[in-house]
Amino acid sequence: DRRQAFETAQRLAAVIAYSDDAIIARTLEGTITSWNPAAEAMFGYSGEEIIGKPIGLLIPKGRASEMISILAKISAGRAVNNFETIRIRKDGTAFPVSLTISPIRDEKSALVGACVICRDVTELKHAERYARSLIEAGLDPLVTISAEGKITDVNEATVKVTGIPRNKLIGTDFSGYFTDPDKAHEGYQQVFAQGSVTDYPLTLRHRD
Repeated sequence: DRRQAFETAQRLAAVIAYSDDAIIARTLEGTITSWNPAAEAMFGYSGEEIIGKPIGLLIPKGRASEMISILAKISAGRAVNNFETIRIRKDGTAFPVSLTISPIRDEKSALVGACVICRDVTELKHAERYARSLIEAGLDPLVTISAEGKITDVNEATVKVTGIPRNKLIGTDFSGYFTDPDKAHEGYQQVFAQGSVTDYPLTLRHRD
């Protein structure tokens, strides 16, 4: 059993050491107790510099309150998955991250801290902004809708052809903006049933 536990610990240590994501352990009071090489590369602090210091060093001043909410979930034994926020490097630069935070328990199942997996999503955010700029530059109206037929997003061209602001379009019935709502409803139902629909003729109706 001891050998098996040792081998498991060795594998876990290797995963942590070679992970591309920063993996940080902290106490419930917020003191950093573990810091992997990816965390060093991401934040600029060596393990010697940061272990024993408060995790607040990595958090922008305006976002301190979010940690209260996260800690409440961790204290209740619940994990936090893919939480997008901002963190700060040693040189003071802020960058977007996605956090996954799990409770750490001792051998008696008592909650003693949290494990924070931190992924730098800077490149992903750049890609999202680039993709969004292409969508907004398009002359054709582009609309995304839910399975219930509610509009979830639109581009600027859609705003122009309908004469309705983006925030007023989102959440409303997609079919209601066409001269033949029933035909529009049938069209998006076909998409969900068949996978796609092309050259489906409809006429958009402007607000006026």
